[in-house]
Amino acid sequence: MKPILEAINVRKAYANHVALDDVSLSIAEGSIFGLLGPNGAGKTSLIRIITQITGADSGEIRFRGERLNSSHIGQIGYLPEERGLYKKMKVGEQLLYLARLRGLSRADAMGRIRRWLDRLELKHWAEKNVEDLSKGMQQKVQFIATVLHEPKLIILDEPFSGFDPINANLIKDEILALRDQGSTIIFSTHRMESVEELCDSIALINKAHKVLDGSVGDIKNQFKTNTYELEGRGRFMLTHPDFEVLEQKERENGHVFARIQIHPGATPNDLLRFAMTQLEIQAFRERIPSINEIFIRRVGETMPEALLAAQEV
Repeated sequence: MKPILEAINVRKAYANHVALDDVSLSIAEGSIFGLLGPNGAGKTSLIRIITQITGADSGEIRFRGERLNSSHIGQIGYLPEERGLYKKMKVGEQLLYLARLRGLSRADAMGRIRRWLDRLELKHWAEKNVEDLSKGMQQKVQFIATVLHEPKLIILDEPFSGFDPINANLIKDEILALRDQGSTIIFSTHRMESVEELCDSIALINKAHKVLDGSVGDIKNQFKTNTYELEGRGRFMLTHPDFEVLEQKERENGHVFARIQIHPGATPNDLLRFAMTQLEIQAFRERIPSINEIFIRRVGETMPEALLAAQEV
């Protein structure tokens, strides 16, 4: 799949602080790309360069093979973490104003606004001032403003902020629909469960450097530790040179749960055959690390312990 966006050896510094140092990445067209990192890692600096709010000190951004320039602005939609709605304006008027700034005709803009307000359950709020809406409703309005001009590249910075679970799922469905219709989404968030659900690929930036990059599946496989979980009825005593018990406990239902690492040379079938001599097996599965676990592990390798603890709070 061809890249819609490429960052090539991008560097950005502010006074004595280096925000990005030789960062390169490639984002496939029609995908959802997770841009991850702890606070202050450099994510926002990269987004601001992509949206041409600021420029790189060196390196370049390429959009569909061309060096990024002002002609590409109309093909990009940006939902910033800091919201920017005019609180005294009516919802419909504000969306029309923003759509017209993006070059839509009044008739085209009005049609799209009506459709989006209906899809996001806001049609009865079109004549209300933005300040009269809840934080979640304001976030929906901001989302509509971001996608109204049907951009090819959509950048969403913490898009689920302020949403209850029902509305978060509504926006997730819309993000997936936009991807299926051909849009590419750059998704920046600290909610790793959303990354698992939505992203095709991710890049992790830490302390101005890219430290991880690839498809979600490949990265999770890369961090596997040949560990398996089993649960069953009976008594489990593991004394075997090919296996190491990492965790074992009794469930409330009386089942035994164990997390076991298989040593090189042994196989999952070997473990299962051994466990079946002691337990009536109810469940057996490979322990695949979550993106959240990988995030903490990879960032922790390069971050001082005290600072990492602060990031987890």
